[in-house]
Amino acid sequence: MAAKKMAIIASKGALDMAYPPLILSSTAAALGWEVQVFFTFYGLQLLRKDLSGIAISPLANPAMPMPVPMPVVVSALPGMEAMATSMMKAKLKKKGVASLEELRTLCLEAEVKFIGCQMTVDLFEFTKSDFIDGIEYGGAATFLQFAGESDVCLFI
Repeated sequence: MAAKKMAIIASKGALDMAYPPLILSSTAAALGWEVQVFFTFYGLQLLRKDLSGIAISPLANPAMPMPVPMPVVVSALPGMEAMATSMMKAKLKKKGVASLEELRTLCLEAEVKFIGCQMTVDLFEFTKSDFIDGIEYGGAATFLQFAGESDVCLFI
C-alpha cells in the first residue's frame, strides 16, 4: 500500500497562521505520509532565515483570547501588535510548544518538501540567500502535480 500524501498551501505569514502548516506537515510525516508544503505570498515569510519579524495581530483576530476584553479601537493602538506577539510567544513557550524554527527543522529532518513560490520570490524581489537551505523553488504547476495526487490538500 502506498503512503498517504498531503499537500498544504501556506499563504499567511502571521504567527498564529505559521503553526498550522508546520504542525500538520510534521505530524503527517511522522505518520509516514509524503508531504509537500507550497509557501506562497505572505506564507513565504516562514522560509526566511530570520523569523523574528513574524508577529500576531489582535486587530483582525476577533477570536483571539485576551486577558481583558478590548474594543477594536484599542487593538489598533501602537504597540498592541508587539504586546500580543510577546504574550503569544510566552504562552507557547510556557505550554512547551516548539518554536517556529524548531518545527521547521523537524519538518525538514522528516523529509517534508518545502517549495517556495518562485513567482512570489520574484514579486517581492527576494533572493534565495534570504531563505533557509533545504527548500526547493517552483511555481503553481510544480505544486499542483503533487496536490492532484494527494489524499489530503489544505489551504492555510
